[in-house]
Amino acid sequence: MRQSFFFLSLFIQITLWGQNQYESSLEYPFGRPNPNAPEEILDFEPLIGLCDCISKTRNKDKTWAEPTKMTWEFKYIMNGMAVQDQTLKEDGKHSGSIRQFIADSSRWYVHYYSSATPTTVLSAWEGNKKDNKIILYRQQKAPNGMDGFYKINFHDISPNGFKWLGEWVNTNETFSFPTWEIECTKRKNTKALSDEEQIRNAAKSFSKSYLKQDYEAIAKSYTSDAKIFPNNAPIISGYEAIKKRWSGASGYTPIEHQIIPEEIFILGDTAHDYGIYKGKNKNDDGTEISYKGKYVVVWKKIDNQWKMYLDIWNRIKE
Repeated sequence: MRQSFFFLSLFIQITLWGQNQYESSLEYPFGRPNPNAPEEILDFEPLIGLCDCISKTRNKDKTWAEPTKMTWEFKYIMNGMAVQDQTLKEDGKHSGSIRQFIADSSRWYVHYYSSATPTTVLSAWEGNKKDNKIILYRQQKAPNGMDGFYKINFHDISPNGFKWLGEWVNTNETFSFPTWEIECTKRKNTKALSDEEQIRNAAKSFSKSYLKQDYEAIAKSYTSDAKIFPNNAPIISGYEAIKKRWSGASGYTPIEHQIIPEEIFILGDTAHDYGIYKGKNKNDDGTEISYKGKYVVVWKKIDNQWKMYLDIWNRIKE
């Protein structure tokens, strides 16, 4: 009987740990991204933590009001499957939102709420991250009745903070009227992801860019003096040459790609890892081919961001 109770208790503990392992904790006060979440969960990673911000909005006469101090906190919720944020302003007008990426529509959906204007139906924005900017839209008419959108733009995103712009734009974005600006600085005591987690996330981002055939993003994942060592090919060096190499393939479309590090060793601002990569391509004739290979990567930390310096890979015959 005691043995049965022990195993039941152990099962419950393991189950609860699996349900909560990416939630906020003493070690990770802002939670962690769940590996089973869409890869886009990492779009908000640089914002995770607590920032001190200056907020500035328009007056009714279209002049800018005096700046207001505020804090802006981002954290992972729902066991690392979504992001929640909260602003606390010195004027007492607080707000927050829940951010979820829906893979079926390939978009972020953000539901906003505010202490100043409580409502039974939350307003929603939708959009994506591109070129290190997170841009979200919500349909909204101008005061004169013109169709358009309220556009939110997270930009100048870095480990040290970010800027935020809220503006009304017409439907083709040939006209814009900024109404709200926020500039945020990350608090230094905010716990960031470990170097190993950052490298694993960089590998996931590489796969994401490869599947999107975003060759500029792929090239930017390397250092400016990087060298790659493709299978049965000479050494290729530098941004433009690396971009050309990755964009030069034809006759197929990548439909699956995954990098699986087996060991990551970090020494200061350099690191190396090795492991397995695998994927699937769809040929122009409709046939599909799966593949698998092995790799070794040497990383360098440049401006607090891990980038590949040396990248060698080759296929495994099966």
